[in-house]
Amino acid sequence: MGKPAAGHVHGADCEDGITVQKGFAHLHLHTQYSLLDGANKISRLMPKLKKMGLKSVAMTDHGNMFGAVDFYKAARKEDLKPIIGCEVYVAPRSRLERAAVAAADYERAGNNHLILLAMNAKGYANLSRLVSQSYKDGFYYKPRIDKEILREWNEGLICLSGCLAGEVATAITADRLDKARAAIEEYSTLFGDRYYLEIQDNHLAEQRKVNEVLIPWSKEMGIPLVATNDCHYLEHDDHVAHEVLLCVQTGKRLIDEDRWKFGTDQLYVKGHDEMLAAFPHAPEAVDETVRLAERCNLDMRFGDNKFPVYQVPAGRSLDEVLAEDARRGLDDRLAAAKAAGREIDVERYRERLESEIAMIQQMKFAGYFLIVADFINWAKEQGIPVGPGRGSAAGSLV
Repeated sequence: MGKPAAGHVHGADCEDGITVQKGFAHLHLHTQYSLLDGANKISRLMPKLKKMGLKSVAMTDHGNMFGAVDFYKAARKEDLKPIIGCEVYVAPRSRLERAAVAAADYERAGNNHLILLAMNAKGYANLSRLVSQSYKDGFYYKPRIDKEILREWNEGLICLSGCLAGEVATAITADRLDKARAAIEEYSTLFGDRYYLEIQDNHLAEQRKVNEVLIPWSKEMGIPLVATNDCHYLEHDDHVAHEVLLCVQTGKRLIDEDRWKFGTDQLYVKGHDEMLAAFPHAPEAVDETVRLAERCNLDMRFGDNKFPVYQVPAGRSLDEVLAEDARRGLDDRLAAAKAAGREIDVERYRERLESEIAMIQQMKFAGYFLIVADFINWAKEQGIPVGPGRGSAAGSLV
């Protein structure tokens, strides 16, 4: 199941009738939000990528999307296309299972890694839902999804086969080529032309073994290759500091022989020329990253309040209903205070109420107040305890 040929793009060369876009985009990259594992500070990453002349970059933190907004805004500031993704943990069977995990399998906790990238708003919504579900009911050592919910919520998502901890690579390194093929066929059926085989050049013998299998399989199976570098730190010399970071995470010291380590110093942010030099036998995998990046076009908008719509009677406005409800509520409380024999400065309260109503209407927050009042009043009617709340809204007279 292959990917359709790319259309004409600017700056492309024509090889054997196929339009090939030259360039490179990092599609497997960890920021500081891969907690105690990623050492790429977003503030330093984006200027570096722009200086390299790259145009797109993906964020694929381990099991979370905590940095999505920071990443998106920082990339846009440097005129880079941000691609929001995640390196998810996929449970070998069900995310609901709680099997024993060997101490030696600390990092993976028995799960397979998989790269998911949002193509559009639908993909971002589905990725957010998958990641949320991985914490809600799949968390066991790691936040986990499974193929059950991946089948349900994969629309708008691109999938890469993953690093050495991916299901495909794990099977290949274990000499289970039948199992690797079965996994590729399953994901290819699930994602169609949104599935890619991922190769890397991390100078590890296991990775070379995986590459030697996936490169010919890509042509045989009609599934495109993409070259990634699983970036965990910015510069090559940062690999030592990264090892210290892993020690902090696992409670180990650099002198501990049994500490968890990656075994390579190549997981830094490489440029286009470095990536081409790393894949002389598969330059198409480098070019394919740009074509993939062109398929991802997520537009995140900020500053627009997206409140649910509060239904008011025909011919009435939110501002009118809020004002009437608030005034009625104050009248009820003043009457109760009077009946209890309390002396109240009525005019002072009425002035304050009108001032607050005017401010809320000016800010267009009437709908927000009415919605909160709706579920608070419902809770009271059901005998569910309601706290005093906090902040300017909860503390207001309205």
